[in-house]
Amino acid sequence: MQRTANVVIIGGGITGCAVAYEMAIRGVKDIVVIEKQYLASGATGRCGAGVRQQWGTETNAILARDSVKRFEGMNEELDYDRDIEFKQGGYLMVAYTPSEWEQYKKNVAVQHRLGIPTKMITPQEAKEIVSHLNIEGLIGATFCQTDGHANPFHVVDAYYKAARRLGVKFETYTTVIDVKRENGKVTSVQTSKGDIDTPIVINACGFAAGTICKMVGFDLPLYPQRHQALVTEPVEPCQGPMVISLHHRLYCQQSPHGSFIMGVGDPQEPKDFNIHSSWEFLEDVARQATTVLPLLKNLRVVRQWSGLYDMSPDANPIFDEIPDAQGMWVAAGFSGHGFMVGPQTAVLLAQKILGQECFMPIEKFGLDRFRRGELLLEPAVV
Repeated sequence: MQRTANVVIIGGGITGCAVAYEMAIRGVKDIVVIEKQYLASGATGRCGAGVRQQWGTETNAILARDSVKRFEGMNEELDYDRDIEFKQGGYLMVAYTPSEWEQYKKNVAVQHRLGIPTKMITPQEAKEIVSHLNIEGLIGATFCQTDGHANPFHVVDAYYKAARRLGVKFETYTTVIDVKRENGKVTSVQTSKGDIDTPIVINACGFAAGTICKMVGFDLPLYPQRHQALVTEPVEPCQGPMVISLHHRLYCQQSPHGSFIMGVGDPQEPKDFNIHSSWEFLEDVARQATTVLPLLKNLRVVRQWSGLYDMSPDANPIFDEIPDAQGMWVAAGFSGHGFMVGPQTAVLLAQKILGQECFMPIEKFGLDRFRRGELLLEPAVV
């Protein structure tokens, strides 16, 4: 492993690999990505694979909108020899309560200001899109055709290969032991394979970002939260869009291969690093999914898994340089939607770190918002 680098990136998921590419394409040399396990082994490889623009805050909606454009042309842009499997089957977000419907109206107003083509539709129109949708008690829904899903492992692989062609080095199965600093500046990263001297460290390791920040004496305001998912046996195509019901805490989509991928959020989930799957989840997701989509009741589960959301206090990401550790940047706190905004997250970080004009105000994602009490509360997290 090399002993010096211009940039060290900690974390080999969507954020870390995409940032490596964006830095390299802008001419930065000697970039090293450090990953504790294999690429996409963390939150990226355990996510639901969805890509949606239907958010309630402008910050998330802009990142998602512009990332969708990147996903659309990613195979070509990154000269990928496979396929990231980006399919724009849309997202159908259903509302079964008046409060939910009122929030959706506010969300759509935000989306329309940004040119996101979301439609507000009736229960019957929703059923025309997903014929097996239970519309009993349904008040309305929103639908955006350009939302979709992609293969997280292929997306990371595409960025990895493109970055490698630009000279980026990847060190997998490598543990970060410490981040050293002198006079308030980052100087090196100590790893299980040796030290790397560097003036810039990008902390992109999701739920473990807080652990890395503590190495320089900073308490990052985020916490881990387990989220579980399952995949069913494949069946003939019958559902184009991802279906989300915030009331039922449910998301459910059919993959290009015919399997259904689904999960439910649990507001009572402890704030810890537990990634063991549970029987209680299977009972919960079965109950919620078959209520919203009764057709699913006869499907067999192939496997289940869990991953960790890196939750911030307002469910918006944190992009900032760490106080008293000049050169150390953090990109974390995505709260479950890091994959879908990954492409433009990487652009924004690269622009800021390199002193270029940012395509959107990165200050809105800064740490100072928590001190000021100016949170960007995101209302559309499952």
